Amino acid sequence: MSTPTPIRSLSLFTPISSPHTLLCKTKTLVKPQSLPLPYIPCFRDTKLKSRLVLTSVASLNSHMTESNSVAASPPQQSPSCRVGEVRRVTKETNVHVKINLDGSGISDSSTGIPFLDHMLDQLASHGLFDVYVKASGDIHIDDHHTNEDVALAIGTALLQALGDRKGINRFGHFSAPLDEAAIEVILDLSGRPHLSCDLSIPTERVGTYDTQLVEHFFQSLVNTSGMTLHIRQLAGKNSHHIIEATFKAFARALRQATEFDLRRHGSIPSSKGVLSRS
Repeated sequence: MSTPTPIRSLSLFTPISSPHTLLCKTKTLVKPQSLPLPYIPCFRDTKLKSRLVLTSVASLNSHMTESNSVAASPPQQSPSCRVGEVRRVTKETNVHVKINLDGSGISDSSTGIPFLDHMLDQLASHGLFDVYVKASGDIHIDDHHTNEDVALAIGTALLQALGDRKGINRFGHFSAPLDEAAIEVILDLSGRPHLSCDLSIPTERVGTYDTQLVEHFFQSLVNTSGMTLHIRQLAGKNSHHIIEATFKAFARALRQATEFDLRRHGSIPSSKGVLSRS
């Protein structure tokens, strides 16, 4: 019996509509080196070999479908994302905040205070948190109440999202420059609220935003989140640059602190065995 001469080989991406096509059109032996699966020598005009072809082709097409499916599948969101959501309603403000600590940096903020919205964008972008903030308030008086209540709600949302704080790094430390400005932020998700803020902002306002509200924002956030936070200005002359570098450094330090330490295997990062809001 003479050995059939291979006419062509099949790759993973060669379409095979049926065993009949393989047998009658190619009239060939499939080259083993061209297939990613265990191959079966297939000769035409043999019923047994035809049945084997059915098995081989079905396996190949199944493999192709599976490979293409895996390649085309979008990344799946983790079912255990740490999310905090808070609604704070008073006679002065109406605030809705939602934060995903395991997000991708999506920001959707509308507080009625444009400069604060810009700073919340920095928190999301550089912390890789998904941040949703919608607020309305008595900004016809000034921005104080809205600025404060947004920060209080964000701190409470962080508290919710962190839960028992098992497995996290707990500590964060980051220095961020912005042109001539440089800010260092050190924080501890200890459950004990404390703020040390050493900023020298040279102007009273950036746009319409009162620069005194920067420290008040972080004090409010610290109070409800149970965070120890130190902010130190290393350099800077431009008010906008100083404030924006502060939010960027804070975002990166918070990201570092909230990420998981794999060596802890889910244990609480405290010698006391508990990290709670005091």
